[in-house]
Amino acid sequence: MSATWYECKVKYRKIDENGVQKVTTEPYLVDAISYTEAERRINEEMSAYVSEEFKITNIKVANYAEIHPFEKADRWFRSKVSLVAYDEESGKERKTNMHLLVQANDVKEAYDNTTHVMKNTMGDYTIPVISESPIMDVFPYFSGEGEGLEALEKFNATKVSKIVIESMDDPLDIEEVDTIVAVE
Repeated sequence: MSATWYECKVKYRKIDENGVQKVTTEPYLVDAISYTEAERRINEEMSAYVSEEFKITNIKVANYAEIHPFEKADRWFRSKVSLVAYDEESGKERKTNMHLLVQANDVKEAYDNTTHVMKNTMGDYTIPVISESPIMDVFPYFSGEGEGLEALEKFNATKVSKIVIESMDDPLDIEEVDTIVAVE
């Protein structure tokens, strides 16, 4: 069963970089099976981060086919991927678009991460658009039992970890990153 992601907009007071308290509305993603569960989950998650009162102003189904956190990244990017298929009846190419949410530090890294995610795709594809997403954080559902707890820990560790790579001539694949991190 695939995950249904809900974008929840939360309004609350926060202190900006100048030390001024202001009211802000920020979008977050939660994995849930219904709007009601999405509301319950965002309430739980936000109460852990926000000490004051907050208000959920909007909940809608997010149009993401997949969510991919990456180590050492702090922002979320929306990648539009066009899958190219050949229609044998009409003899024409058809494109089917899907949107991925990938974590990266900049647009170039988001492109590299998107290509890494798509590397085992059998068909042809293009990446026509990558843009920074306003999503502040992603809260996937984990049951908290056995494998679910391990998956939650792995997801959270991936979101907060930092990588140090001095310089490399060619793009990294994940095996190289794992080797570099293990050596340091």
